[in-house]
Amino acid sequence: MKFTQHALRATLLASTICLALAAHAAVLKIDAAKSSVSATFKQMNVPIEDKFKKFSAVIDYDAAKPDVSKATVEIDTASLDLGDPEYSKEVAKKEWFNSAQFPKATFVSTSIKAAGAGKLAVTGNLTIKGKTTPVAFPLTVSSSGGKQMFDGTLPIKRLTYNIGEGQWKATDMVADEVLIKFHVVAGQ
Repeated sequence: MKFTQHALRATLLASTICLALAAHAAVLKIDAAKSSVSATFKQMNVPIEDKFKKFSAVIDYDAAKPDVSKATVEIDTASLDLGDPEYSKEVAKKEWFNSAQFPKATFVSTSIKAAGAGKLAVTGNLTIKGKTTPVAFPLTVSSSGGKQMFDGTLPIKRLTYNIGEGQWKATDMVADEVLIKFHVVAGQ
């Protein structure tokens, strides 16, 4: 009788573990060379798009069950390349990203839902310069050659995160609206 109870418990435990593992999405490996994150903003009413050179992402994604998917993205704020080393150093200063005190901007998903063929509705928390706010944005998912491509644009207001303090708080030189655009390529 003890052997049967022991065998039954072991079978139930193994089944529970298998179900728990099946409920989790698959962690995808990010192809950094093919992925990008950029910020588009208007300076003196002229659109400018600059890329962050350093970022990482952890994406647990199950196309069949997107609601169990999760994503975390970290961006090195000092890695924004404005095309000129002096300008790039300037945005890392206290008035802008304050990269010495806040080296990373992070996004952590709280919900990922299907929103039609190849589309997801993503919500989560965005933290920049120590300030966290809830955000939501649409995401497009496609696949090619065994890889998943995640494309999206997250509109933010820079002043919400105190990006551009002091004289840079005015929006006549640099607009408040910023679009964070990303293209992430990932696979097993």
